[in-house]
Amino acid sequence: MTQIKATNLQKVYHVEKLTYPVLKGIDLSVKQGEFVSICGPSGSGKTTLLYTLSGLEPYTGGSVVLFDKELNLYTDSEKAKMRSHDIGFVFQMFNLIPNLTVYENILLSSVLGTQKSKSEILDVLDLVGIKENNDYYPYQLSGGMQQRVAIARALINHPKIIFADEPIGSLDYKNGLSIMQLFKKLNQELNVTIIMVTHNEDTTKYGTRTLHMLDGKVIKDENSN
Repeated sequence: MTQIKATNLQKVYHVEKLTYPVLKGIDLSVKQGEFVSICGPSGSGKTTLLYTLSGLEPYTGGSVVLFDKELNLYTDSEKAKMRSHDIGFVFQMFNLIPNLTVYENILLSSVLGTQKSKSEILDVLDLVGIKENNDYYPYQLSGGMQQRVAIARALINHPKIIFADEPIGSLDYKNGLSIMQLFKKLNQELNVTIIMVTHNEDTTKYGTRTLHMLDGKVIKDENSN
């Protein structure tokens, strides 16, 4: 089943009297259960593509159909509901609330969707390998552990798609490797679609498909396996 379909997708930024085209007519579709890596040099448009596909940023031209509905036709409340139930986000910076414990960070996210029981929250923390640290505060955790909390937060409402923007960009090699292995496990065992921006082509081997971007266009679309 196709979950995302972009047709002639365009994004232009206007700064004063200057115009900066960032996405230049991209066509792509993503099916349920794919693990898509978007890679390319800085300025190629990969993060902008991720944000427009997920509805975090509006696009200038073309169309994006997400879950069988044109994104521009979603109301604000429908977009909010979709972000609470159907999609999850993982960013380079973990964005955890520092004065809340691991458990409380996940609880807060679940309240924004459909509030989960304590056992459900502990189960998702167990899934990402951090259940025993549920009463820790973010400052007591390593970067890799904090990213696992961020992934648990993205998973708690059982999303159909996870959008990840440079999820290991601030981690060392060992922690980055463990996070990529976790993403692969979640994709294979839960059939969660993952769309990930990465600057490191070595990480694309964990996915099923790689989009190579350059100058606002997808120049190569290949299976990773």
